Amino acid sequence: MVFKKRKIKVFRSKKKKESIDVVIAKLKESYEQIDPNAIEKFEHFPLSVPTLKGLKENKYFVPTEIQRESIGYSLRGEDILGAAKTGSGKTLAFLIPVLEILYCNKWNRTEGLAALIITPTRELAYQIFETLRKIGIHHDFSAGLIIGGKDLKFERKRLDQCNIMICTPGRLLQHMDENPLFDCSNMLVLVLDEADRCLDMGFQQTMNSIIENLPPERQTLLFSATQTKSVKDLVRLSLSNPHLISVHEDSEHSTPSGLVQSYMVCDLHDKMSLLWSFIKNHLHHKVLVFMSSCKQVKYFYEILCKLRPGTSLLALYGTMHQTKRMAVYESFSRKQRSVLFATDIAARGLDFPAVNWVVQLDCPENANEYIHRAGRTARFQKSGESLLVLLPSELGILKQLENKKIPISEIKVNPNKLTSIQRTLEATLAKDHILKESAQRAFVSYIKSVFLMKDKSVFDVSALDTDSFASSLGLAIPPRVRFLQKWKKAKEAKKKENDTIAQTVVENLNEKLNKPSDSEISDDEPEPKVYQSSVKDSYNFHDDDNSDDENDDLLTVKRKDHNILETDDFEDEVELSNDTLNKKKKKPLTKAAIAKKMIKKQIKPNQKTVFDETGEAVLDKAKTKVSQMAREYENNSDKGGIDIEQAKQMLREEDVYDKQLFREKVKAKHREEKRKAKEEAKRAEMEDASSSDEASVDLSWLPDPDKVYGKRESGDSEDDFDLGSGSESEVDDSSNIHRPPKRKLLTNKSNSKKRRKIEEDSDEPVDTGLSLMEDEELVLKMLDV
Repeated sequence: MVFKKRKIKVFRSKKKKESIDVVIAKLKESYEQIDPNAIEKFEHFPLSVPTLKGLKENKYFVPTEIQRESIGYSLRGEDILGAAKTGSGKTLAFLIPVLEILYCNKWNRTEGLAALIITPTRELAYQIFETLRKIGIHHDFSAGLIIGGKDLKFERKRLDQCNIMICTPGRLLQHMDENPLFDCSNMLVLVLDEADRCLDMGFQQTMNSIIENLPPERQTLLFSATQTKSVKDLVRLSLSNPHLISVHEDSEHSTPSGLVQSYMVCDLHDKMSLLWSFIKNHLHHKVLVFMSSCKQVKYFYEILCKLRPGTSLLALYGTMHQTKRMAVYESFSRKQRSVLFATDIAARGLDFPAVNWVVQLDCPENANEYIHRAGRTARFQKSGESLLVLLPSELGILKQLENKKIPISEIKVNPNKLTSIQRTLEATLAKDHILKESAQRAFVSYIKSVFLMKDKSVFDVSALDTDSFASSLGLAIPPRVRFLQKWKKAKEAKKKENDTIAQTVVENLNEKLNKPSDSEISDDEPEPKVYQSSVKDSYNFHDDDNSDDENDDLLTVKRKDHNILETDDFEDEVELSNDTLNKKKKKPLTKAAIAKKMIKKQIKPNQKTVFDETGEAVLDKAKTKVSQMAREYENNSDKGGIDIEQAKQMLREEDVYDKQLFREKVKAKHREEKRKAKEEAKRAEMEDASSSDEASVDLSWLPDPDKVYGKRESGDSEDDFDLGSGSESEVDDSSNIHRPPKRKLLTNKSNSKKRRKIEEDSDEPVDTGLSLMEDEELVLKMLDV
């Protein structure tokens, strides 16, 4: 029994495997019989059961025109150039074939990358990834979203497990260069959504690098609302006989039929008030406002949030963090009424549901960008409105829109509903310096965006009234636009240069025209002393016959026949003058150029050189190399690499000088210590000598000051003698003695102590070697008594 059960199990697994192969074979056979005109529902396509189930669960029943036309060719493995209006379902037109190709090839998770879908923006990649998750939920394929702003390490570890990769060009190239797990050798399908944007100048270098790493044998699908037909682009992608499917090429208009389009002309300083008035009058609508730069979007969002118009405000621009960008995208998609300020990152492919108004506050770069911007509304046969705000200098864009079959009509501003908020903005910026700086950056970024536009017939930066525009943003003083000032200076210099070119050409031509040749001067004709001609006279070839005879006396040569220079000579002269002036043009000096010059001339910056009296440089041995070998080694350092043996020898020689320098420093230190010790010893000897001199003086022969001046009172200081504080008897005895004023005899404490010691010693009798009578006589002589 056990053996029979095992046998039945094996038989069933084989039967299941054979049934899948049979289904795939039937699907492939039916691909050739697809008739786009006979298909009304997705069920009529030869699609796998998991794909049909996913479409049905997400309420995709009826295919659009681009889907009917392109899916059949894609399933047969042919290259496609698909172009259709915005909102026509191009995403499903390439996602369904990708799922079916992987299903028919029985691709599994371990086989690596099979389909690569590249989009220009992160939000569009996220939107495609979410759509793939919905319709491919019943397939057993793995898919990965590879975009900037996400965790690179997380992507790096799982990249080899993705069967379908949806990515942006920059992050994909980073993985190609850095990630060893990335392998696209078995890739089957390459899809470029918004192909014209992916292949333009902005992504040209990145896309060239990506395409070089892709296998040449693959199926390529290109989809966009404004498809590229450039032969160079098609050659770059290695397309083989691509099918151009442009379902709306013969239609009357290139924009959706439910889109009402209008434009409005206003001055630059009225844009802010116009936007505020529009928002206040459309509080219950879902509005998408396009601007030209990220800093403009940031400032308009911040300042209008402060003013609180009465509806929710959102901002979406490139310099935001990726998690915040995704949160804004999802929030605006959910809301029923809101205003989203965005740059052109929201202009391509994003499917915001139920957008009522698209306001293009700044003029788009060209008609294609206008189509993509306006296509965010009126999607999938719904209605919507688009408003284009133009400056008087930007009306040239209307001709481009007309050539693209875009119906647009002019509307006027209702002055009763226009509210000026300039004073409010000025008061708000005066309180908030951060907001003021944001306004200054927005001002400069707008001027720069206009300056960098290619079509100068539409975008003229010199026609902008920058002062009034700055005041309309709430700025009291317009910020300084340095690049604009440099551009104006360069323009004036170029104009002067052209004038000098013309002047030099005319002067050189006149010199050649007026210079007489040897053949023209006859032998009989005297050589003129003075030869004068002006520019006007040089071109006056026909008035010589009508000139007056009075001028014959002038010292000038008058000829009726002139040899005029040929046109070739004139052109050579012009070319020569242009070459000389081009040589005079100097390239702008950059920091890199200055550094190269310094390296070439072997100039070492920040180096101080000291010279002695003879004018020779004094080398600082502590900072510079002293030995000859070390200097040669430094001079030959440009060759690259390190010669270890030579470096060792150089270090040995330098070590000798270093040791010598160290010994000199030690000797100098010792000399300084000895000098200080000698000075201390001399100072001590002088102090001892002065103290010994004071102690050796014998003052015993002086009379007692108490007897002469009287005794001191106890309150007096030791250094003062009061002559009027003695006893009565003493006063009587000394009444005839003249009393001098008080004075300080000793000011130093040490001296007072010495004096006290001397007084103590003077109480004892001193042996002078004389008799008492002789001593008394000597004292009386000394006192002149």
